[in-house]
Amino acid sequence: MNRQDSIPSEPDARLSSPATARNREPILEVLRQYLPSHGVVLEVASGSGEHALHFATALPDLDWQPSDPNPRARSSIAAWRDGQGPANLRSPLALDVMRRPWPVEGFDALVCINMLHISPWSAAEALLSEAGERLPVHGVLYLYGPFKRDGQHTAPSNAEFDRDLRMRNPSWGIRDLAEVTALASQHGLHLDAVVDMPANNLSVVLCRHP
Repeated sequence: MNRQDSIPSEPDARLSSPATARNREPILEVLRQYLPSHGVVLEVASGSGEHALHFATALPDLDWQPSDPNPRARSSIAAWRDGQGPANLRSPLALDVMRRPWPVEGFDALVCINMLHISPWSAAEALLSEAGERLPVHGVLYLYGPFKRDGQHTAPSNAEFDRDLRMRNPSWGIRDLAEVTALASQHGLHLDAVVDMPANNLSVVLCRHP
């Protein structure tokens, strides 16, 4: 895609999240270790687009493909991109993980930040299935967010957050890491690393093995 493919947008279309400013550098540190040096990274559920902007700027040898099912989010992504985005930051795609096959061509890695706990379990199933089918051998799926470990919350604040999520939508909630990795293994994805992150979150790195 090129600049002519951009979604028209105005500066006030840009959404902003204080959490992004806090977690983008710790996430970037992990991504530098596990993403390929070159290729296409598909980010699903990109939200405001601030992560995409930051990571594409910091990783100029990777083509960063943001996506989101929400038109307002895509407008925000496009506004950030058109305002100050580097050439390797692509225009956002309209992608709903549960609508398969995904409307995207080949990619070398997948990034999914703060989606699993604010979507139904079927979204995790679709994400892991697509990753297992379409990532290249040794391709990485990077997950970030709060997780339970051995069925237990890692902090009281996460337990409270989980209760709030389930009150808002019974199909939402913090997922157990063991359940996520067990499902991943069914699709040929194996756990490579778990990294403790700020604010009781985890970075989870899954790799597609032969």
